[in-house]
Amino acid sequence: MSEKGAFIRFMVTGALALAGLVLPAGTAGATDLPRRDVLGLDVQGRDVQSRDLLDRDLQSPGRQSADPQSRDTQPRNAQARNASSSVVQSSAAHSSDVQRSDTQSRTLQGRDFQGRGFDTCQAPDLATMDAWIAHSDYRAAGIYFGGRARACKSQVHLTPSWVRRTTAAGWSLLPIYVGSQSPCVAGANKNPYRIDTARPTAQGADEAQDAVERAQALGLDPGSALYLDMEAYDIGNGPCASATLKFVRSWDTGVTAAGYIPGFYSSADSGIRQMARARAAGTTQLPQALWYARWGVPPTLTAEPSLDPDTWTPHRRVHQYHGAVTETHGGRSLTIDRDLLDAPVAVVG
Repeated sequence: MSEKGAFIRFMVTGALALAGLVLPAGTAGATDLPRRDVLGLDVQGRDVQSRDLLDRDLQSPGRQSADPQSRDTQPRNAQARNASSSVVQSSAAHSSDVQRSDTQSRTLQGRDFQGRGFDTCQAPDLATMDAWIAHSDYRAAGIYFGGRARACKSQVHLTPSWVRRTTAAGWSLLPIYVGSQSPCVAGANKNPYRIDTARPTAQGADEAQDAVERAQALGLDPGSALYLDMEAYDIGNGPCASATLKFVRSWDTGVTAAGYIPGFYSSADSGIRQMARARAAGTTQLPQALWYARWGVPPTLTAEPSLDPDTWTPHRRVHQYHGAVTETHGGRSLTIDRDLLDAPVAVVG
């Protein structure tokens, strides 16, 4: 480009910017997830029906699946490891009005993951994480990074160094915050941590600030999704459900204001159903990504009964489809919950 042409382009662009006509554009990209076909049960005891349905649900129009590969028993090399997860850079919706999770007024650069994941109470040691990424199909892991109702309060391995090293190895992380629980929470072990019905909004704001500070301390950058864990509760209890929703909306607002993506984990038949009803009623400041627990059914990101198929899409859903199962990969065993993801994850470094 000539100096004269460059000067003219500079002046025009500057004028348009002052007029508010030049806006940044989000970018998106994707890679494909290699999938495996097996007969009967695999060596870890996972059933084929769930695996086949999981693979099928990951496929969508316009995405070409990789050729089936047979399971190997040797660690995969770095190239295969990087190709095995589908991680896309996306524009994560971000605004004070989040009535629709797929239509927002401004964006953050987020990071989405598509594939298999697991969550477990205690963050595993690095040797276990290395063994699992080399010998399993999992590429995402949930980490319980904070919250006063967190069961495993002492996270021995969860440090900034652990976060950097696992993500560098190819893991995508789902940060989980187990804060105050619904006043009508079903689990007795969560009763000491119930939301104060006299101040749910203020309490939600306080815990949002705590979540942001803890995320920052671990090196989870703005643009990361932070998932609020709200265990099953009685949505038929009007005052309780109202207080819970006020808390969630306030937490979402605080997390969003700090540049993070508010996610929400709950039972499909309680918290998730309430969020769906609130959205249909036009309520704002709702979670931008949903992580629903429905066990004993085939994994799906499109056929959850509590959700309209056109809501919280694209890249806004996680299905926890099996819980408390023990698997061994590379000689390392963990008791986990199994997840299928197409959703925002942590942004690190």
